Amino acid sequence: MIRVWTDAAEAGILDRHNLRGSTFVYQPGAASERAVSVTMNVRTSSYDTPLGLLPIFEMNLPEGALRERLRLAFAKATGTFDDFDLLSIVGRSQVGRIRYTEEKEQFKEDVPFQSVDEILERNRSGDLLRYLIDKFAVFSGISGVQPKFLVRDEKAFSSLSKSKTRLTQSYRGATHIVKLWEQNEFPQLAANEYFCLKVAEKCGLEVPPSRLAEDGLALVIDRFDLRADGTYRGFEDFCVLNARRTDEKYRGSCETSVLKRFVEFANSSHIGEDLERLFTLIVINCALRNGDAHLKNFGIVYDDVQGEARLAPVYDLVTTSVYLPKDSMALTLNGTTKWPSAKDLRRLGEVRLGSTPARVRAILESVDTALISTAGEMRVYTKMHGEFSDIGNRMLQEWEQGARHSLRV
Repeated sequence: MIRVWTDAAEAGILDRHNLRGSTFVYQPGAASERAVSVTMNVRTSSYDTPLGLLPIFEMNLPEGALRERLRLAFAKATGTFDDFDLLSIVGRSQVGRIRYTEEKEQFKEDVPFQSVDEILERNRSGDLLRYLIDKFAVFSGISGVQPKFLVRDEKAFSSLSKSKTRLTQSYRGATHIVKLWEQNEFPQLAANEYFCLKVAEKCGLEVPPSRLAEDGLALVIDRFDLRADGTYRGFEDFCVLNARRTDEKYRGSCETSVLKRFVEFANSSHIGEDLERLFTLIVINCALRNGDAHLKNFGIVYDDVQGEARLAPVYDLVTTSVYLPKDSMALTLNGTTKWPSAKDLRRLGEVRLGSTPARVRAILESVDTALISTAGEMRVYTKMHGEFSDIGNRMLQEWEQGARHSLRV
């Protein structure tokens, strides 16, 4: 059995159920604020699933290379290695407000120290990926096929708070996300994402502070769920909101699975503003030719599970078409995954948002302007980093094609 904690207080028990499923039940008398998800109110009856874990518990499980590394390390000890086993390993350090411990273990976080400055230095020594896997794999409850690690920076950067308040020395959780990629498979993906996030930032969307390593091989991002006092905001991706498993992340549409679902769960006086930002993010994904904008790459954040939920800051934004030339949208729009035209996107904004034609055109124009501005910065970077020239030039071509087709009349 696994004990489930929300906001550092015990919420309930998660256990295996039948042959391949699991069951979760809240503690007797649990308060409503102990709810593990906006989709799972506190109740006396259990929440069951016949296969794997419920979406909220599966949300942060590592995938790909990191999952395989953990399987190799722990399968002999556990005898099996399924999602339940993986959650028991990485559950003490997660994105968001939920933590997991063994049945008789008390909740605590104790992520090892790691200087992010060392990660960012060009002349770092050794195999960084292997080092981070060995040191931080069991502390990295964060989803993704490519390796991502949750690390605790030695300086506890003051940039984590607008008030410039530093985290105290007693804080034991992770402060940053480190993202690395296999260069033989996806070369220069860190720099790719860095510049794509710049586009979103120039469009006025909330983007966590990020820094690109000097050699362009790693990206370090401040956690957007971490408050200055060391507590955590709630975070839930759109797989959870749509009651979908991770392997169903490409199942759905922009209209229903993203825009409509956000309206259902936003519960916010800022819903109009956030809905426009969500539409802007969809437009950006189309213009950048990001074919990986699936349900797990949109999310909500909240301070109170019963209170207002806002659109999460932008994350996992890349130009995938430089690696997959025939790539298409991850989710459908107008019933197809073909890249939409500017006319399609204008119709989406006018019908689903109820915005005026002038306002929708202004959003498309702002994305176009951001692309042009960021492209200039990318050209400068390319001149200084020849290893990026091939991917960078192809990104510029994809951006121009995306802008002509999806932004301009």
